[in-house]
Amino acid sequence: MSDHKDDPVTAVFVEHRGLMFTLAYEMLGSVADTEDVLQETWLRWSGTDIAQVRDPRAYLMRIATRQALNRLRALKRRRETYVGPWLPEPLLTAPDVAEDAELAESLSTALLCVLETLQPTERAVFVLREVFDAGYDEIAAAVGKSPAAVRQIAHRAREHVRARRPRTTVTTAENRGILESFRSALESGDLRGLFDVLAPDVVLFADGGGLKSTALRPILGAERVLRYIAGGAGRAEARLTFEAAAVNANPAIVVRLGGAIDSVVTYRLDGDRITGLYFVRNPEKLRRIETETPLTRR
Repeated sequence: MSDHKDDPVTAVFVEHRGLMFTLAYEMLGSVADTEDVLQETWLRWSGTDIAQVRDPRAYLMRIATRQALNRLRALKRRRETYVGPWLPEPLLTAPDVAEDAELAESLSTALLCVLETLQPTERAVFVLREVFDAGYDEIAAAVGKSPAAVRQIAHRAREHVRARRPRTTVTTAENRGILESFRSALESGDLRGLFDVLAPDVVLFADGGGLKSTALRPILGAERVLRYIAGGAGRAEARLTFEAAAVNANPAIVVRLGGAIDSVVTYRLDGDRITGLYFVRNPEKLRRIETETPLTRR
C-alpha cells in the first residue's frame, strides 16, 4: 500500500482495517485466512473510484464479506480432514475490547465454535446482523440474497445459536473470579479446587493440529477431564506456569512450559460452573498471543 497520508483510497482502507479484520476473523476463526481476505479486499478496493462510493464502510464490508464467504466454503472442506478437534485461533486482545460486551461474547471461543456449526451464508448473515448491526438490504447485497431471504436466514441462524448458548450468564467480575479459581487450582495442583468449578458434564476440546500431542476426541465428564489435566501436568518436561490473560476479549489462561508458550485455555461458563474447556496447543495457532490484536465493530 502507498503512503495513506497522500492517498485517500489507502487512507479509507486503513481507517476501516480493524473493522474488516474483526468481521473476517468472526467468519473464519483463522488469522492467516483473515489476512488473505484483507489482501483480496485491498486488491479490489484499490481499483475503485472512491468518488463514486457513497458509503465506504459498507462498501468495504461488502467486499470483505464476499471474500470471507468464498474462503469459508473452502475451509469447511479442509477442516473435515483436520487432525482432532478444530478450534479457532486465539488472539491476545486489549482490555478495552472486553468493554464492548456484545463484541466480547461474539469473539469467545465458545460462540465461535457454535458459529462453526452454521452454513457459510448463515454465519455471514448472523455476524453481519448480530455483531455489526447491518441492515437487511446491506446484508443482502453482501451475500447475494434478497432481503426477504436474508430475514429468514437471520432468524434461522439466531435460533440455532440461541439453542446452543449458555442457559445462564454471569457478570464480568464473576467470570474473572471463576477463571482465577480455576487458574489458581491448576497452578497449585489442587484437584479438589478444579473439581469444584467444573460442571459434571463439562466437555474438554484440545487442538494440537497433529503437531502436538492432545486428545483426538472431546473428553466428557468432570472426572475424565481432571484425569486428562493431571496426566498432562505429570508428563511435563519443564516447569509449567499459568498466566491470566485477555484472549478474544475474554478471561483466559496462557500456559507456559519452561517459559515458552505451550497452550492457551479458554472456557465456557453456564452459571457458576465451567461447562466447556478449550485447549489450543497447535503452535501454528499461538503466534498472536505475545502481541495484542486490535478488534472493533466500528
